Amino acid sequence: MADPYSILGVPRTANEKDIKSAYRTLAKELHPDRNAGKPDAAERFAEVTRAYDLLSDKDKRARFDRGEIDADGNPIGPFGFGGGPGGGSAGAQRGYRHDGFEGVGGAGNEGVDLGDIFEGLFGGRGGMGGGAGPGARRRPAPRGANVTYTLKVPFNEAARREPQRVTLADGKTIDLKLPPGLVDGQQVRLGGKGEPGPGGFGDAIVTIEIEPSPYFERDGDNIMLNVPISLEEAIAGAKVRIPTVEGPVMMTVAPGSTSGKTLRLKGRGFTRKNGERGDQLVTLLVDIPTEDPDLKARLEGWRDSRDLRAKFAV
Repeated sequence: MADPYSILGVPRTANEKDIKSAYRTLAKELHPDRNAGKPDAAERFAEVTRAYDLLSDKDKRARFDRGEIDADGNPIGPFGFGGGPGGGSAGAQRGYRHDGFEGVGGAGNEGVDLGDIFEGLFGGRGGMGGGAGPGARRRPAPRGANVTYTLKVPFNEAARREPQRVTLADGKTIDLKLPPGLVDGQQVRLGGKGEPGPGGFGDAIVTIEIEPSPYFERDGDNIMLNVPISLEEAIAGAKVRIPTVEGPVMMTVAPGSTSGKTLRLKGRGFTRKNGERGDQLVTLLVDIPTEDPDLKARLEGWRDSRDLRAKFAV
């Protein structure tokens, strides 16, 4: 990943508020729900999210600024070598994919201790530069490579934060609990679930992709739904059955409801980072039949005397 500051378009001196503001602007612009059929936007959205995940974490940001980790959060080992993403295999379940890469921690490098090499060249720790005594610190052995996965989560299950089962490269499974404040393209790090190495196991990095819904749309933490109603239901009022992410419910349409009226179902949206849930916003759309002789006969001779467009002053 490129420099996270450049990706978000902020200087290295940016504070938390500036970083969050830049991320929100880019996330709103690049969100897949607003860029259907544009894979470049989805990739850019995931890149922006990864950059924000690193810079919004005070510890990771400090380590990155000191050069201890790279832009992907991987440790930078001796002489600038990192334990970058590593290969492996993973079982596929309902759209899970495992994208492998080879890095310093990959095949052919495991078991190599640079400290041991120096001991052989200089006759022990004390021989390095003549100034290191018996208590000199050796560089830590590199950890194993990280392993990356992509996890596709159905829209309704993402909203409910339903645990997702992931099959790891070693064949073991883990039930991943979705974090509050989940967004499409967000990454979750599973410590110690990557490749083995001299300094311990690397991590598994799971990128979550929220699958689109055939009728719901997401707006921040709220869920939007357009519901068609008949002219009769709009005039007389009715109880209509509508979907939510937790299952169908009966909703009351008040008499005299107009097209475009929005009703709110509290706590039926996505979970925020503070644990509270957004709402489901239901917009009524009055559907009038194009050809209905009976309706035309009933309206014969009736006129609406209101000036509905008076505010336009035209």
